[in-house]
Amino acid sequence: MKRLFEPVKINSLELKNRIIRSAAWMNAAEDNGRLNEQTLKIYEDLAKGGAGLVITGYAYILKEEQPNPNMLGIYSDDLIEEHQKLTSLVHENGSKIGLQIVYGGSASTHPNAKGMEFIGPSAVENRMTGITPKEATIEDFKQLTKAFGDAALRAKQAGYDAIQFHAAHGYFLSMLLTPYFNRRTDEYGGDIHGRAKLLYEIVQEVRNRVGDDFPVMIKMNYDDLLENGEGMTFEEAQQVCQRLDEIGIDLIELSAGSLSGKPDLLIVRTKLKSPEAQSYYKEAAIKISSQVKAPISFVGGNRTPDLMEKILNDSNIEFFSMARPFIAEPDLVNKWEENPSYQLKCISCNRCWDTVPVSCILNRKK
Repeated sequence: MKRLFEPVKINSLELKNRIIRSAAWMNAAEDNGRLNEQTLKIYEDLAKGGAGLVITGYAYILKEEQPNPNMLGIYSDDLIEEHQKLTSLVHENGSKIGLQIVYGGSASTHPNAKGMEFIGPSAVENRMTGITPKEATIEDFKQLTKAFGDAALRAKQAGYDAIQFHAAHGYFLSMLLTPYFNRRTDEYGGDIHGRAKLLYEIVQEVRNRVGDDFPVMIKMNYDDLLENGEGMTFEEAQQVCQRLDEIGIDLIELSAGSLSGKPDLLIVRTKLKSPEAQSYYKEAAIKISSQVKAPISFVGGNRTPDLMEKILNDSNIEFFSMARPFIAEPDLVNKWEENPSYQLKCISCNRCWDTVPVSCILNRKK
């Protein structure tokens, strides 16, 4: 019988349990991507809190392209030393840490986005931001592939235990897979494997740069949840997961939805008190977990240890990811290990994003 709170491996990396703190933008770094004391404190608290693996909020890989304000940067070698402070702090406090890396493209919501130049799979307006990117050339793709490789190598040199691609929610790597955004007629468009071709090349480039033993992970949609044939479907996502598995991805974290979709199809749901409403992406994750060798984790309303342990033992799911609960309680895993029936504070209200830095409304001083 598998247990939620038992040691387990991703590639060569041993974790103390199966709980992953999923990446969340914390709005807590300097606006040039540099770390500060506020950043370090957030990850120190998460490390002390018991999660087996902490994944950072996304870090941008090109200095001239920043998806959000006050997010981490990994675009230059001179950032390595300050990232080493973060990874050392996490390790000293008993956890492991992965860096999520991103190219945002036209999904950028930075206040200066109108002055930035973005590439996209095609020159299609992003309905969320109003930005129309330049259609990428093959040379643009080559440069972006190298930028991802450079960023991943910096992460390894900085002491991170893993890297994760952000290929979900309508950012650039996600756009590649989405018919609305990818209307190319060359080898990087067309069917799902054509649309995913650059993603596969980037994964292989990163693997070549960091080596076989360093965990390379991905966060991706199992469904874009877009209407009228505009999104990647569940059937297509299964094909991508199978191909990623073949080329050696070490963990697939599943989510769903696009920031450019309808509000009622948003990624983060509310009203999750009943077990029936929780772990709401489990069916899709369970199906994909039966088709690949790489371990599967998934986000989406994981709130109860008993339910997670049932899923763990009734399927091939190996990990469970959460973000909002850790904003409310960085020490949630410690509390669960002491008392598995502990009721977490998070009420899934989505008010976390109202402040700088991101914080739980229940923890704010009145």
